[in-house]
Amino acid sequence: MSDAKMRDVAFWDVDIAWEKRPDGTILVWQTGDLPPYPNRLSDKIKHWANATPDQVWMAERGPDGDWIKVTYSEMYTQIRAIGQVLLDMGLNSEKPLLILSENSIEHGLMALGAQYVGVPSAAIAPAYCLMSNDYAKLKSIADQITPGAIFAKDVTPFSPAISAVFGETLPVLTLTDGKSAVAWSDILATKPGTAVDDANAATGPDTVAKFMFTSGTTGSPKAVIQTQRMLCSNQEMVLDCYQYLKDEPPVVVDWAPWNHVASGTKVFNMVIYSGGTFYLDAGKPSPKLIGETIRNLREVSPNWYFNVPAGYEMLVEAMKRDPVLRQSFFKDLKLMMYAGAAMAAHTWRDLENLAVETLGTRVFLSTGLGSTETAPFALFSTEPQDVPGNIGIPSKGLTLKLVPIDGKLEAHLKGPSITPGYWRNPTLTAEAFDEEGYYNLGDALRFADPEDPSKGFYFDGRTAENFKLATGTWVGVGPLRAKLTDAMAGLARDVVIAGEGRDALGAMLVPFRPAMERLVEGGETLEDDVLFAHPNIRANIAENLAKYSATAPGSSTAVRRAIILVDPLDLDQGEVTDKGSVNQRAVLRNRAALVETLFSDDPRVILAKKD
Repeated sequence: MSDAKMRDVAFWDVDIAWEKRPDGTILVWQTGDLPPYPNRLSDKIKHWANATPDQVWMAERGPDGDWIKVTYSEMYTQIRAIGQVLLDMGLNSEKPLLILSENSIEHGLMALGAQYVGVPSAAIAPAYCLMSNDYAKLKSIADQITPGAIFAKDVTPFSPAISAVFGETLPVLTLTDGKSAVAWSDILATKPGTAVDDANAATGPDTVAKFMFTSGTTGSPKAVIQTQRMLCSNQEMVLDCYQYLKDEPPVVVDWAPWNHVASGTKVFNMVIYSGGTFYLDAGKPSPKLIGETIRNLREVSPNWYFNVPAGYEMLVEAMKRDPVLRQSFFKDLKLMMYAGAAMAAHTWRDLENLAVETLGTRVFLSTGLGSTETAPFALFSTEPQDVPGNIGIPSKGLTLKLVPIDGKLEAHLKGPSITPGYWRNPTLTAEAFDEEGYYNLGDALRFADPEDPSKGFYFDGRTAENFKLATGTWVGVGPLRAKLTDAMAGLARDVVIAGEGRDALGAMLVPFRPAMERLVEGGETLEDDVLFAHPNIRANIAENLAKYSATAPGSSTAVRRAIILVDPLDLDQGEVTDKGSVNQRAVLRNRAALVETLFSDDPRVILAKKD
């Protein structure tokens, strides 16, 4: 850890209590009550529309590259007009609004307009329409929530999926196609009547605000109910943690898709709750699109920033070359949050060093734990750490229950921000909660300090992913994946651990092509199979395997053989989500032949370098 001091920032004041039960179950919570929160998120919209009407709510690049901006006053006017249109179309909780679009101002307005009048919306992963061959997940979603209308800002790329799943049965609202039930200009020109205000007044804590679908890595996506109580209590938890946002409204530059709870619920609502500004980033953490993120961050200085570890790694590379980017990025930044995967230690160190070089101080870098069912903010770490990984403590208002299972502690949660269940699926709902009404995350946690829960927790794997070797030794897959990915020094963005019922472990590496290209002259011009088989790549991986296994010699941790996944992970087969999360079980199931190859003498297998 750098000797430089941390940039001054106000977080929560923590007082942790805990209880150990005779059966080994442990309860952990913050003392004190969660501050009051509104009955509906639209109360905050009304407040800021009156208090700061000219404050920019959202900004998006236009065709000419300039920022198109919508103020809180304009947003409030437009969502009321949208609400009237949706009421006129007969939409309700039984016939919600389906959103098939990337992030956009219009997408945000449609979701808020529906929510304003008590019509749930559901933003669906565009990949289910654009990258799928059979549209199976979209069909499952349609069956679960029976939408009454579809919004697609640009309907053209979605038309094949819409036709295949819905035929001509649903009205489609769009900016670009003649199928539009109502033209966008006509929607915004609609004069809201008293029905809009009556519908808004009728919403309350138990009103379904929207449906968020799980990633589908364990089967069909599930429709998670998100009530107004969940959204508002969760935002009060967020604000209680990030105290500085009370005096400094959030400025975010964010690319993460709104069909996922991290950005679509937490970040999206965090901006509204504190009257901040959301700059839409059309970039992505990929070699082709990271340039757009860099352009945006050179112009806009966030005070709260989220990215996945791969995105931070790309930003680190760019900031090392670009002092203007570095100055703009760190100028107002108080917190960097990462999630979605484990962060490599070298990325953590680089971010700290770049902040110190730029500001003379460190900038807080941290993570937490949550899920679609927890709205999602649940645990967060605000204690300075030497290394990545600490997910912190439960938010005020939540109780964390740790249940002993197979030598691990499985995390369960209870509080006002936990979903009441899955839409129209009482069986799944019952299975998700324990006998005391705690939601089971399915994640194992371990104490940072077994005698002091205020020091936080570390993720200890998905309980469903763990397996036994032939010796009967349990393998904790989650922590092992994180450590091995870090040991690959950027050559793999994730790994899949194999070895169930065998004498030793092996790994299938999800390659990170930009890092591999740097090891091979002209690497950027090579096809995947040629690049991944290059002697330089294989030698580096062999050396990394040897270094890692020397520090983890036990049978449940040592990994001395690996194979690179040349064929991309398959979204339709559940191997990966559209945000890049890898499903260990699905990859092992779908690539059983490759697992056999991994434990053979096949020349594609890379063995740890011998001394």
